[in-house]
Amino acid sequence: MATKKPRRTAERILEVTLDLFNRFGEPNVSTTLISAELGISPGNLYYHYPAKDELINALFGQYERQLGELLGAADNVRHVEDAWLFLHMLFELVWQYRFLYRDLNDLLSKNRTLETHFQTVLERKNLAMTQVLAGLQIGGALRMQPREAPPTANAMVVLLSYWLSYEYVRDPRHALEPGAAGSAMMRGAFHVLGLLLPYLEPGSRDHLFAIADRYQNP
Repeated sequence: MATKKPRRTAERILEVTLDLFNRFGEPNVSTTLISAELGISPGNLYYHYPAKDELINALFGQYERQLGELLGAADNVRHVEDAWLFLHMLFELVWQYRFLYRDLNDLLSKNRTLETHFQTVLERKNLAMTQVLAGLQIGGALRMQPREAPPTANAMVVLLSYWLSYEYVRDPRHALEPGAAGSAMMRGAFHVLGLLLPYLEPGSRDHLFAIADRYQNP
C-alpha cells in the first residue's frame, strides 16, 4: 500500500500560519510563534518566507484564487435558493480566511499589496452581486429598476465584507471561535439576502423566510 506523500514545508507553514492568524489575529502572531508551532527553526521559516508580509500575501493569494473560482458561479443564480447557497459558500470562504476580515483595516494600512488587491476583490464582488440580482430577475424571483441595482449590489458587498466584524462586536469572546461559524454564516447569508426583501416577488419572499426557518435563522 502506497504511503501518503508528506506535505512540503512551505505548505505546512501556510496551513499553520492561517490557523494562528485566524485564532489570535495577525497582529498578535509573530514569526517566532509560527516557527515554534511548526517545530522548525526560524531560519527554516525565513528560507521559505523571508518576511511576515510574504506569509500574508501568500495566504491572500490563496484566498483570491478561491474567491475567483467561486464568484464565477454568480451567473448561475436564478432563484432564492440559488442565491442562498451562493452567499453561504462566500461566507464559508470568508470564514476560512477570517483573519483578513478581522484585521482588514490594519492589514491594508501596512501592506501595499493587500491595499491594491483588495480594491480589485471589492470590484469583483460587486460585479458578482450585480450578476446575482440580474439572474434573480431573469428567474422571476425579483423586480428591480435598473437604477436600484448598483446601490443594492454595493450594500450586499459591504454587508458581506463586514459581517464578521459585526458578529465580533456582538460577542467578542465567542464570535470567531470555530463553534460559532455555522450560525454566523447563516445569519450573514440571510441578512445579505434580506436587503432584497423590498424587491422580491411574494413567493420568493416567502421562500426566503422558509429557508431561514429551516436553518434556524435568529
